[in-house]
Amino acid sequence: MPARPPPTTRIAVEALALLGQQIRAQRKALRVNATAAAEAAGISRVTLHRIEKGAPAVTMGAYLNVMAALGLTFGIIAPAATARVDAMKGWLPARIRLSDYPQLKQLAWQVQGTDELTPAEALSIYERNARHLDMAAMEAREQNLIDALRLALGDNGKHV
Repeated sequence: MPARPPPTTRIAVEALALLGQQIRAQRKALRVNATAAAEAAGISRVTLHRIEKGAPAVTMGAYLNVMAALGLTFGIIAPAATARVDAMKGWLPARIRLSDYPQLKQLAWQVQGTDELTPAEALSIYERNARHLDMAAMEAREQNLIDALRLALGDNGKHV
């Protein structure tokens, strides 16, 4: 039995849909029909249709072959900081680096011998010291971490 592919994230699905739309727009702008584009890329017309719809099961190689056949290039562009923050909502790291979260670092002054905490340790520190948090000055990234910790590990009736 073949191995199952990993689950596709919402961000990946949206990115593939956008890539598929751009590929289709380029094909239409060049006035190339689907059969000719698929043949030039060495894939079937059905696979081209799936690419243009942003299907995550199609290999990246097939996407790149179509792009090359249509004269498109592929590059990675770092998203804007705000886009990164939104993309990180609900994400929970296995270890939380104190230097990445300024208010957590201040609250965890008593923690000795480590630069990282488990999610449970971080939530505990946030909850015990909630009265010392400056929510107005807190970075969106740190607020997203607190929200993700509460979602994953429970609220315990306290509101950070």
